[in-house]
Amino acid sequence: MQPEAAIQPEPAPAAKALTCPSCGGSVALRAAGYTVHVACQYCSSILDVTDPQVKLVTTYSLHMAELEIPLGTRGVLRGVEWEAIGYLQRSENGMWAWEEYLLFNPYHGYRWLVKVRGGWSLGETLTVTPDWLSYDQLGVGPETYTHFFADGEAQVDYVLGEFYWRVAVGEKVATADWVRPGAMLSREQNAHEISWTRNALLSPAEMQKAFGIQPQAKIWPPLPHQPSPWGEWLKTGAMLGALAFAFLLVFAIFFGGTSWTAAGNFPVAADGREQSVTLGPIVLPHRYQSVHLRADVPQLENGWLDLDYSLVERTTQQVYEAYGAAERYSGSDSDGPWSEGSRKAEVSIASVPVGTYDLVVEYKANRWSGVSGYADAVSWMDPANAPVVQVEVRRGAVYASNLLIALFLIAAPLLLALIWHIAFETARKSESDFATSDEDDDE
Repeated sequence: MQPEAAIQPEPAPAAKALTCPSCGGSVALRAAGYTVHVACQYCSSILDVTDPQVKLVTTYSLHMAELEIPLGTRGVLRGVEWEAIGYLQRSENGMWAWEEYLLFNPYHGYRWLVKVRGGWSLGETLTVTPDWLSYDQLGVGPETYTHFFADGEAQVDYVLGEFYWRVAVGEKVATADWVRPGAMLSREQNAHEISWTRNALLSPAEMQKAFGIQPQAKIWPPLPHQPSPWGEWLKTGAMLGALAFAFLLVFAIFFGGTSWTAAGNFPVAADGREQSVTLGPIVLPHRYQSVHLRADVPQLENGWLDLDYSLVERTTQQVYEAYGAAERYSGSDSDGPWSEGSRKAEVSIASVPVGTYDLVVEYKANRWSGVSGYADAVSWMDPANAPVVQVEVRRGAVYASNLLIALFLIAAPLLLALIWHIAFETARKSESDFATSDEDDDE
């Protein structure tokens, strides 16, 4: 436990050396004047240094732990230089072990460097009690924390270095934890006091720069307070995606192309022979643009019309071709009247360069005699119907399918990120004492 009175020492203490009464080894005090207990680095005995006559509290013959951060090492975290002066191994009654380093700075006091499953956090003991916001949420200033672990019991398994309270192997405290992205709020309680610590998650880069700790493999399942790497990306990506799609929509509405204009009309031969007609000129002003052609045959009924288009550039004689067909059928059967097909046909030619073009249309009309009562009907190709083909042209149009493709390309990475984010959050929350039954099953 960390008493509040020991959190903010006043001016810088001087280092001091003493002799271990158990093994005779020299023990350095880095926070002399504030340290209460120190563990001998040679024999691990616990010494009481509050009296000029150093007292042996407990004798151990444990093997020395090999520390990732040797005591006395200094490193800069969050703009402050800290020195590692103490080390604890703790666990939940012998299970789920973790490590804690006590850091000291004479002007900033004490902090805890906590390692759990390869992840590091910087802990600061609070001088205020968090506010209860609801049955499972606490507030510290503007931050809100959600209950994650409840009714735990932490014990000290190993100790080394110096501490500002009377530490002992086997010491136990009741624990509970609340989390928010990037931070964990921990409560420790014994028979005498309750202390609260805010543990801020440290990035691998911070630990490597401060103490030379090499980044470890991916932590899985995630730590309770580990933010989803996809969370912020999703927010930013969704905003940018919405802006991009809105831009494309506006562009399609206002700059998608010209309106349909008439290119010309031409008649249909009654005998169904192949015919040809040249329409134009069609002027294309942009470096490259799409060209869309639409044919309408108002008299078409029970027949079809084949259309072969050729856009011919007048100067270079470059040709761009397309094929279309309009067909329309109707009749009646035991279920009643029916009809299918359309009297209109639309085709597109992509990436046509700037220039002045003639539109050559080769076409052939056909009629169908398989409909009931056709022998008594007048063919749509009969001159009495004055069958004509009306052709319209439009350049640079944007189809709805293009917008759908663009929407898919925008949404696809967001959807993948959302799937990964949900998987991350499911794995993280499954570690909680308050995980739902579905999360427990997944685990």
